[in-house]
Amino acid sequence: MNRKAPLKDEDPEIYEQIQNELKRRREGLELIPSENLTSKAVLEALGSILTDKYSEGFPGRRYYGGNEFIDKIEMLAIKRAMKAFKVPFANVQAYSGSPANQAVAFAVLKPGETLMGPDLPDGGHLTHGWKANFSGIYYKSVPYHCRADGYIDLEEARKLALEHKPKLIWTGFTAYSREFPFEEMAEIADEVGAYLAADIAHIAGLVVAGVHKSPAPYAHIITTTTHKTLRGPRGAIIMATDKGLSKEPELGNKIDKAIIPGLQGGPHNHQTAAIAVALHEAMQPEFREYAQQIVKNCKALAQALMENGLKIVSGGTDNHLMLIDLTPHGKGNGVFAQEALDAAGITVNKNTIPQEPSSPFYPSGIRLGTATVTTQGMKEREMKQIAELMAAVIDETRQYQLPEKKEERTAYIANFKKEIQANPRIMGTRQRVKELCSGFELY
Repeated sequence: MNRKAPLKDEDPEIYEQIQNELKRRREGLELIPSENLTSKAVLEALGSILTDKYSEGFPGRRYYGGNEFIDKIEMLAIKRAMKAFKVPFANVQAYSGSPANQAVAFAVLKPGETLMGPDLPDGGHLTHGWKANFSGIYYKSVPYHCRADGYIDLEEARKLALEHKPKLIWTGFTAYSREFPFEEMAEIADEVGAYLAADIAHIAGLVVAGVHKSPAPYAHIITTTTHKTLRGPRGAIIMATDKGLSKEPELGNKIDKAIIPGLQGGPHNHQTAAIAVALHEAMQPEFREYAQQIVKNCKALAQALMENGLKIVSGGTDNHLMLIDLTPHGKGNGVFAQEALDAAGITVNKNTIPQEPSSPFYPSGIRLGTATVTTQGMKEREMKQIAELMAAVIDETRQYQLPEKKEERTAYIANFKKEIQANPRIMGTRQRVKELCSGFELY
């Protein structure tokens, strides 16, 4: 082993797979809305020597010595988060979005107490109370839903809150294409005396840029991941608002204690530094233009997809993502669309739709967004091309239907994958995708 050797020489197998991933991205369209392309500066911080340092505790209150520069880095990240989101408190140590949401529950709930959140099949997150997640196991979970038109059923949410009196209410979605109704959810939470936590993991970059309403005036707590539209590393931030500290002056301390010693050990200092860099970038004028273009592109893509005969949940989008409802092709057909598009070099993810007729394992929709392709420099003209390419691929999946018998599905899908890889129209589309992507750089 040569500790100073570059990765290419020290571990050529891993190096090869990284290069393969780079090639895949260069030749394909990355449309998963929870992904983006970080800057070289973010990557440089993320791959720095900071990964070596242990720093349990918080700035000025560490269990280890040698943290004077780590303290300055974390304080920069905290100050930038507070400035970017206009809040008085921020914790930047959560390892990722799910641990951040777990820390919120740990801070304000006791085991067995009631929380309310958007149901997973309707676009919510696992940590908002899903039955198989800690949030649905250790707490009493009351899910609310979307209406058939794809919009949040606020009337149902209010009725459930009045009936069950949750102590914590989550707002924020992982698959919701309309503006989040922070004000309306705040009215519901205030009426029953609950904490309102806004999970803005998907729209954080849009909020910082001012192209989506901020939850800061309405929620008590805000959580977000730092990748997705914020275009940073994979990490998270937990924030308390003025309203939150007014409700509970010790809320910030409770959140800090939930992180350590409650749930975590040493923070990932390289991640903290990269978050600080991403926040710095997000507060530049160019980032606002970028966020505005994300939304323009998403609206253009949704419109073009509908013009090509595809059904969009709620009939459009207000943010960076959308859901394609494939029930006109058959229930559970999201898996076929995802695999076929992947074969054509277009990356999306299968996803449930409101009032899903199948299951999360074989959902009837696909989810896609425009953050990554916008980072690459694509605009409305390219969105029209992408819609045409996607429609052509999805059209090739119409003949496939998910078997009713579960025991038949594995073999059926395996055969579908084999056939789709040999489909001449799919392969022709893949070449067109490569040609489109060749005009746009990743870095």
